[in-house]
Amino acid sequence: MRDRLKERLSANPTLRSQHANTASWVPPEPPDLVIFPETAEEVAFVVSVCGELGVPIIPFGAGTSVEGQVNAPFGGVCLDMTRMNRVLRIGARDLDCTVEPGITRKALNLALRDQGLFFPIDPGADATLGGMASTRASGTNAVRYGTMKDNVLALEAVMPDGRIIRTANRARKTATGYDLTRLLVGAEGTLGIITKLTLRLHGIPEAIAVARCHFPSIEAACDAAIASIQFGLPLARMELMDALTVGAINAYSDTGLPEQPILLVEFHGSPASVAEQLKNFEEIVSDYGATDLVSVDAPEECNKLWQARHDAWWAALRMRPGCLAYTTDVCVPLSRLSECVSLAGAEAQRLGLLAPTVGHVGDGNFHMLVLLDPDSTSEKKLGLDFASWLANLAMSMDGTCTGEHGIGQGKQDALRRELGDSTEYMSAIKVALDPLGIMNPGKIF
Repeated sequence: MRDRLKERLSANPTLRSQHANTASWVPPEPPDLVIFPETAEEVAFVVSVCGELGVPIIPFGAGTSVEGQVNAPFGGVCLDMTRMNRVLRIGARDLDCTVEPGITRKALNLALRDQGLFFPIDPGADATLGGMASTRASGTNAVRYGTMKDNVLALEAVMPDGRIIRTANRARKTATGYDLTRLLVGAEGTLGIITKLTLRLHGIPEAIAVARCHFPSIEAACDAAIASIQFGLPLARMELMDALTVGAINAYSDTGLPEQPILLVEFHGSPASVAEQLKNFEEIVSDYGATDLVSVDAPEECNKLWQARHDAWWAALRMRPGCLAYTTDVCVPLSRLSECVSLAGAEAQRLGLLAPTVGHVGDGNFHMLVLLDPDSTSEKKLGLDFASWLANLAMSMDGTCTGEHGIGQGKQDALRRELGDSTEYMSAIKVALDPLGIMNPGKIF
């Protein structure tokens, strides 16, 4: 491989450590080699060589996944896809585009802006599109625009035997055989390596407005969110932050927000429709004790509010300097959201855990960031036990152990508890496509 790839193959220890898990509690496990492919043919070449020798392959994008998806528990080769970062085609009339997997969402939207188009999935981090597809990312816009599974029309991928396949064409719907596109979306690199994506695009809205309001309790904020959805408001984003998170953001960014639970909501449409949506939203949330409702429509002011939300991770880390951050997410039916968030907060408080809460509450998904002492074995166990308890709570409400973080190394037991014998069929697919077990082994199963 060195003969063909030359300086794009490295065993440098620092580079290898940078390509292990760094974004959560899962201990980092670096690969033996890091390779930077530039074409699908190079990816196929590496996969073929590794297949002959039984060497594991771990695809890597921006490294922002939080359940150990980029770790190399059995060593092997890390394929850093970030040099495959081109926009290959923009179909403005068809509202789609084709890109390589290493392009980030911000870079893609910068390339689309002159066409009056944008790609809506925003997981918070500036992740690569290949990584976002592999982990079935969603984020703040999911309440209106769906998740990655709804916005990937087709894929090109290198399979474990080294063949390059195309899962679909550009048609908006198809009835041709098994849906391999959605099989690979969310597979966390365990079935193949994505080398090209065809994505659904949307027109940039004529008008955008962001509103924020505060509530006397987390239950009131959740109930207001649910009422807004049930009313049929066409919300683009709806984000919850609890009082702990708001306090952390105030300290981190000097935002000066009242330290109460807060909803951030974004509306898209024409100026008249956005104004009507804001009016309806104010009327709905006032029934739940909302106060200090403020709306902005200047792009810089909207971005400032959303930046505060995106800074929640870093702000929370400042609450306990030197802490270990264990972030976990669950998703429940909207009718159980208020109850689930309330019970989770009460349990964290009972255990003495500092656990700020944020959520994409428009679709019943929320996250808790548990701050732990890295030198305390008992604290770390307490945090993991709490996450397991929370997953069980969500499942008892007909929800899921993870709405968007994926399984990786961290939630394998929870997957089995949630889906039972279904996981045996997943394992059978894995073995059928990857009999040597070289594709990101040790993840999901």
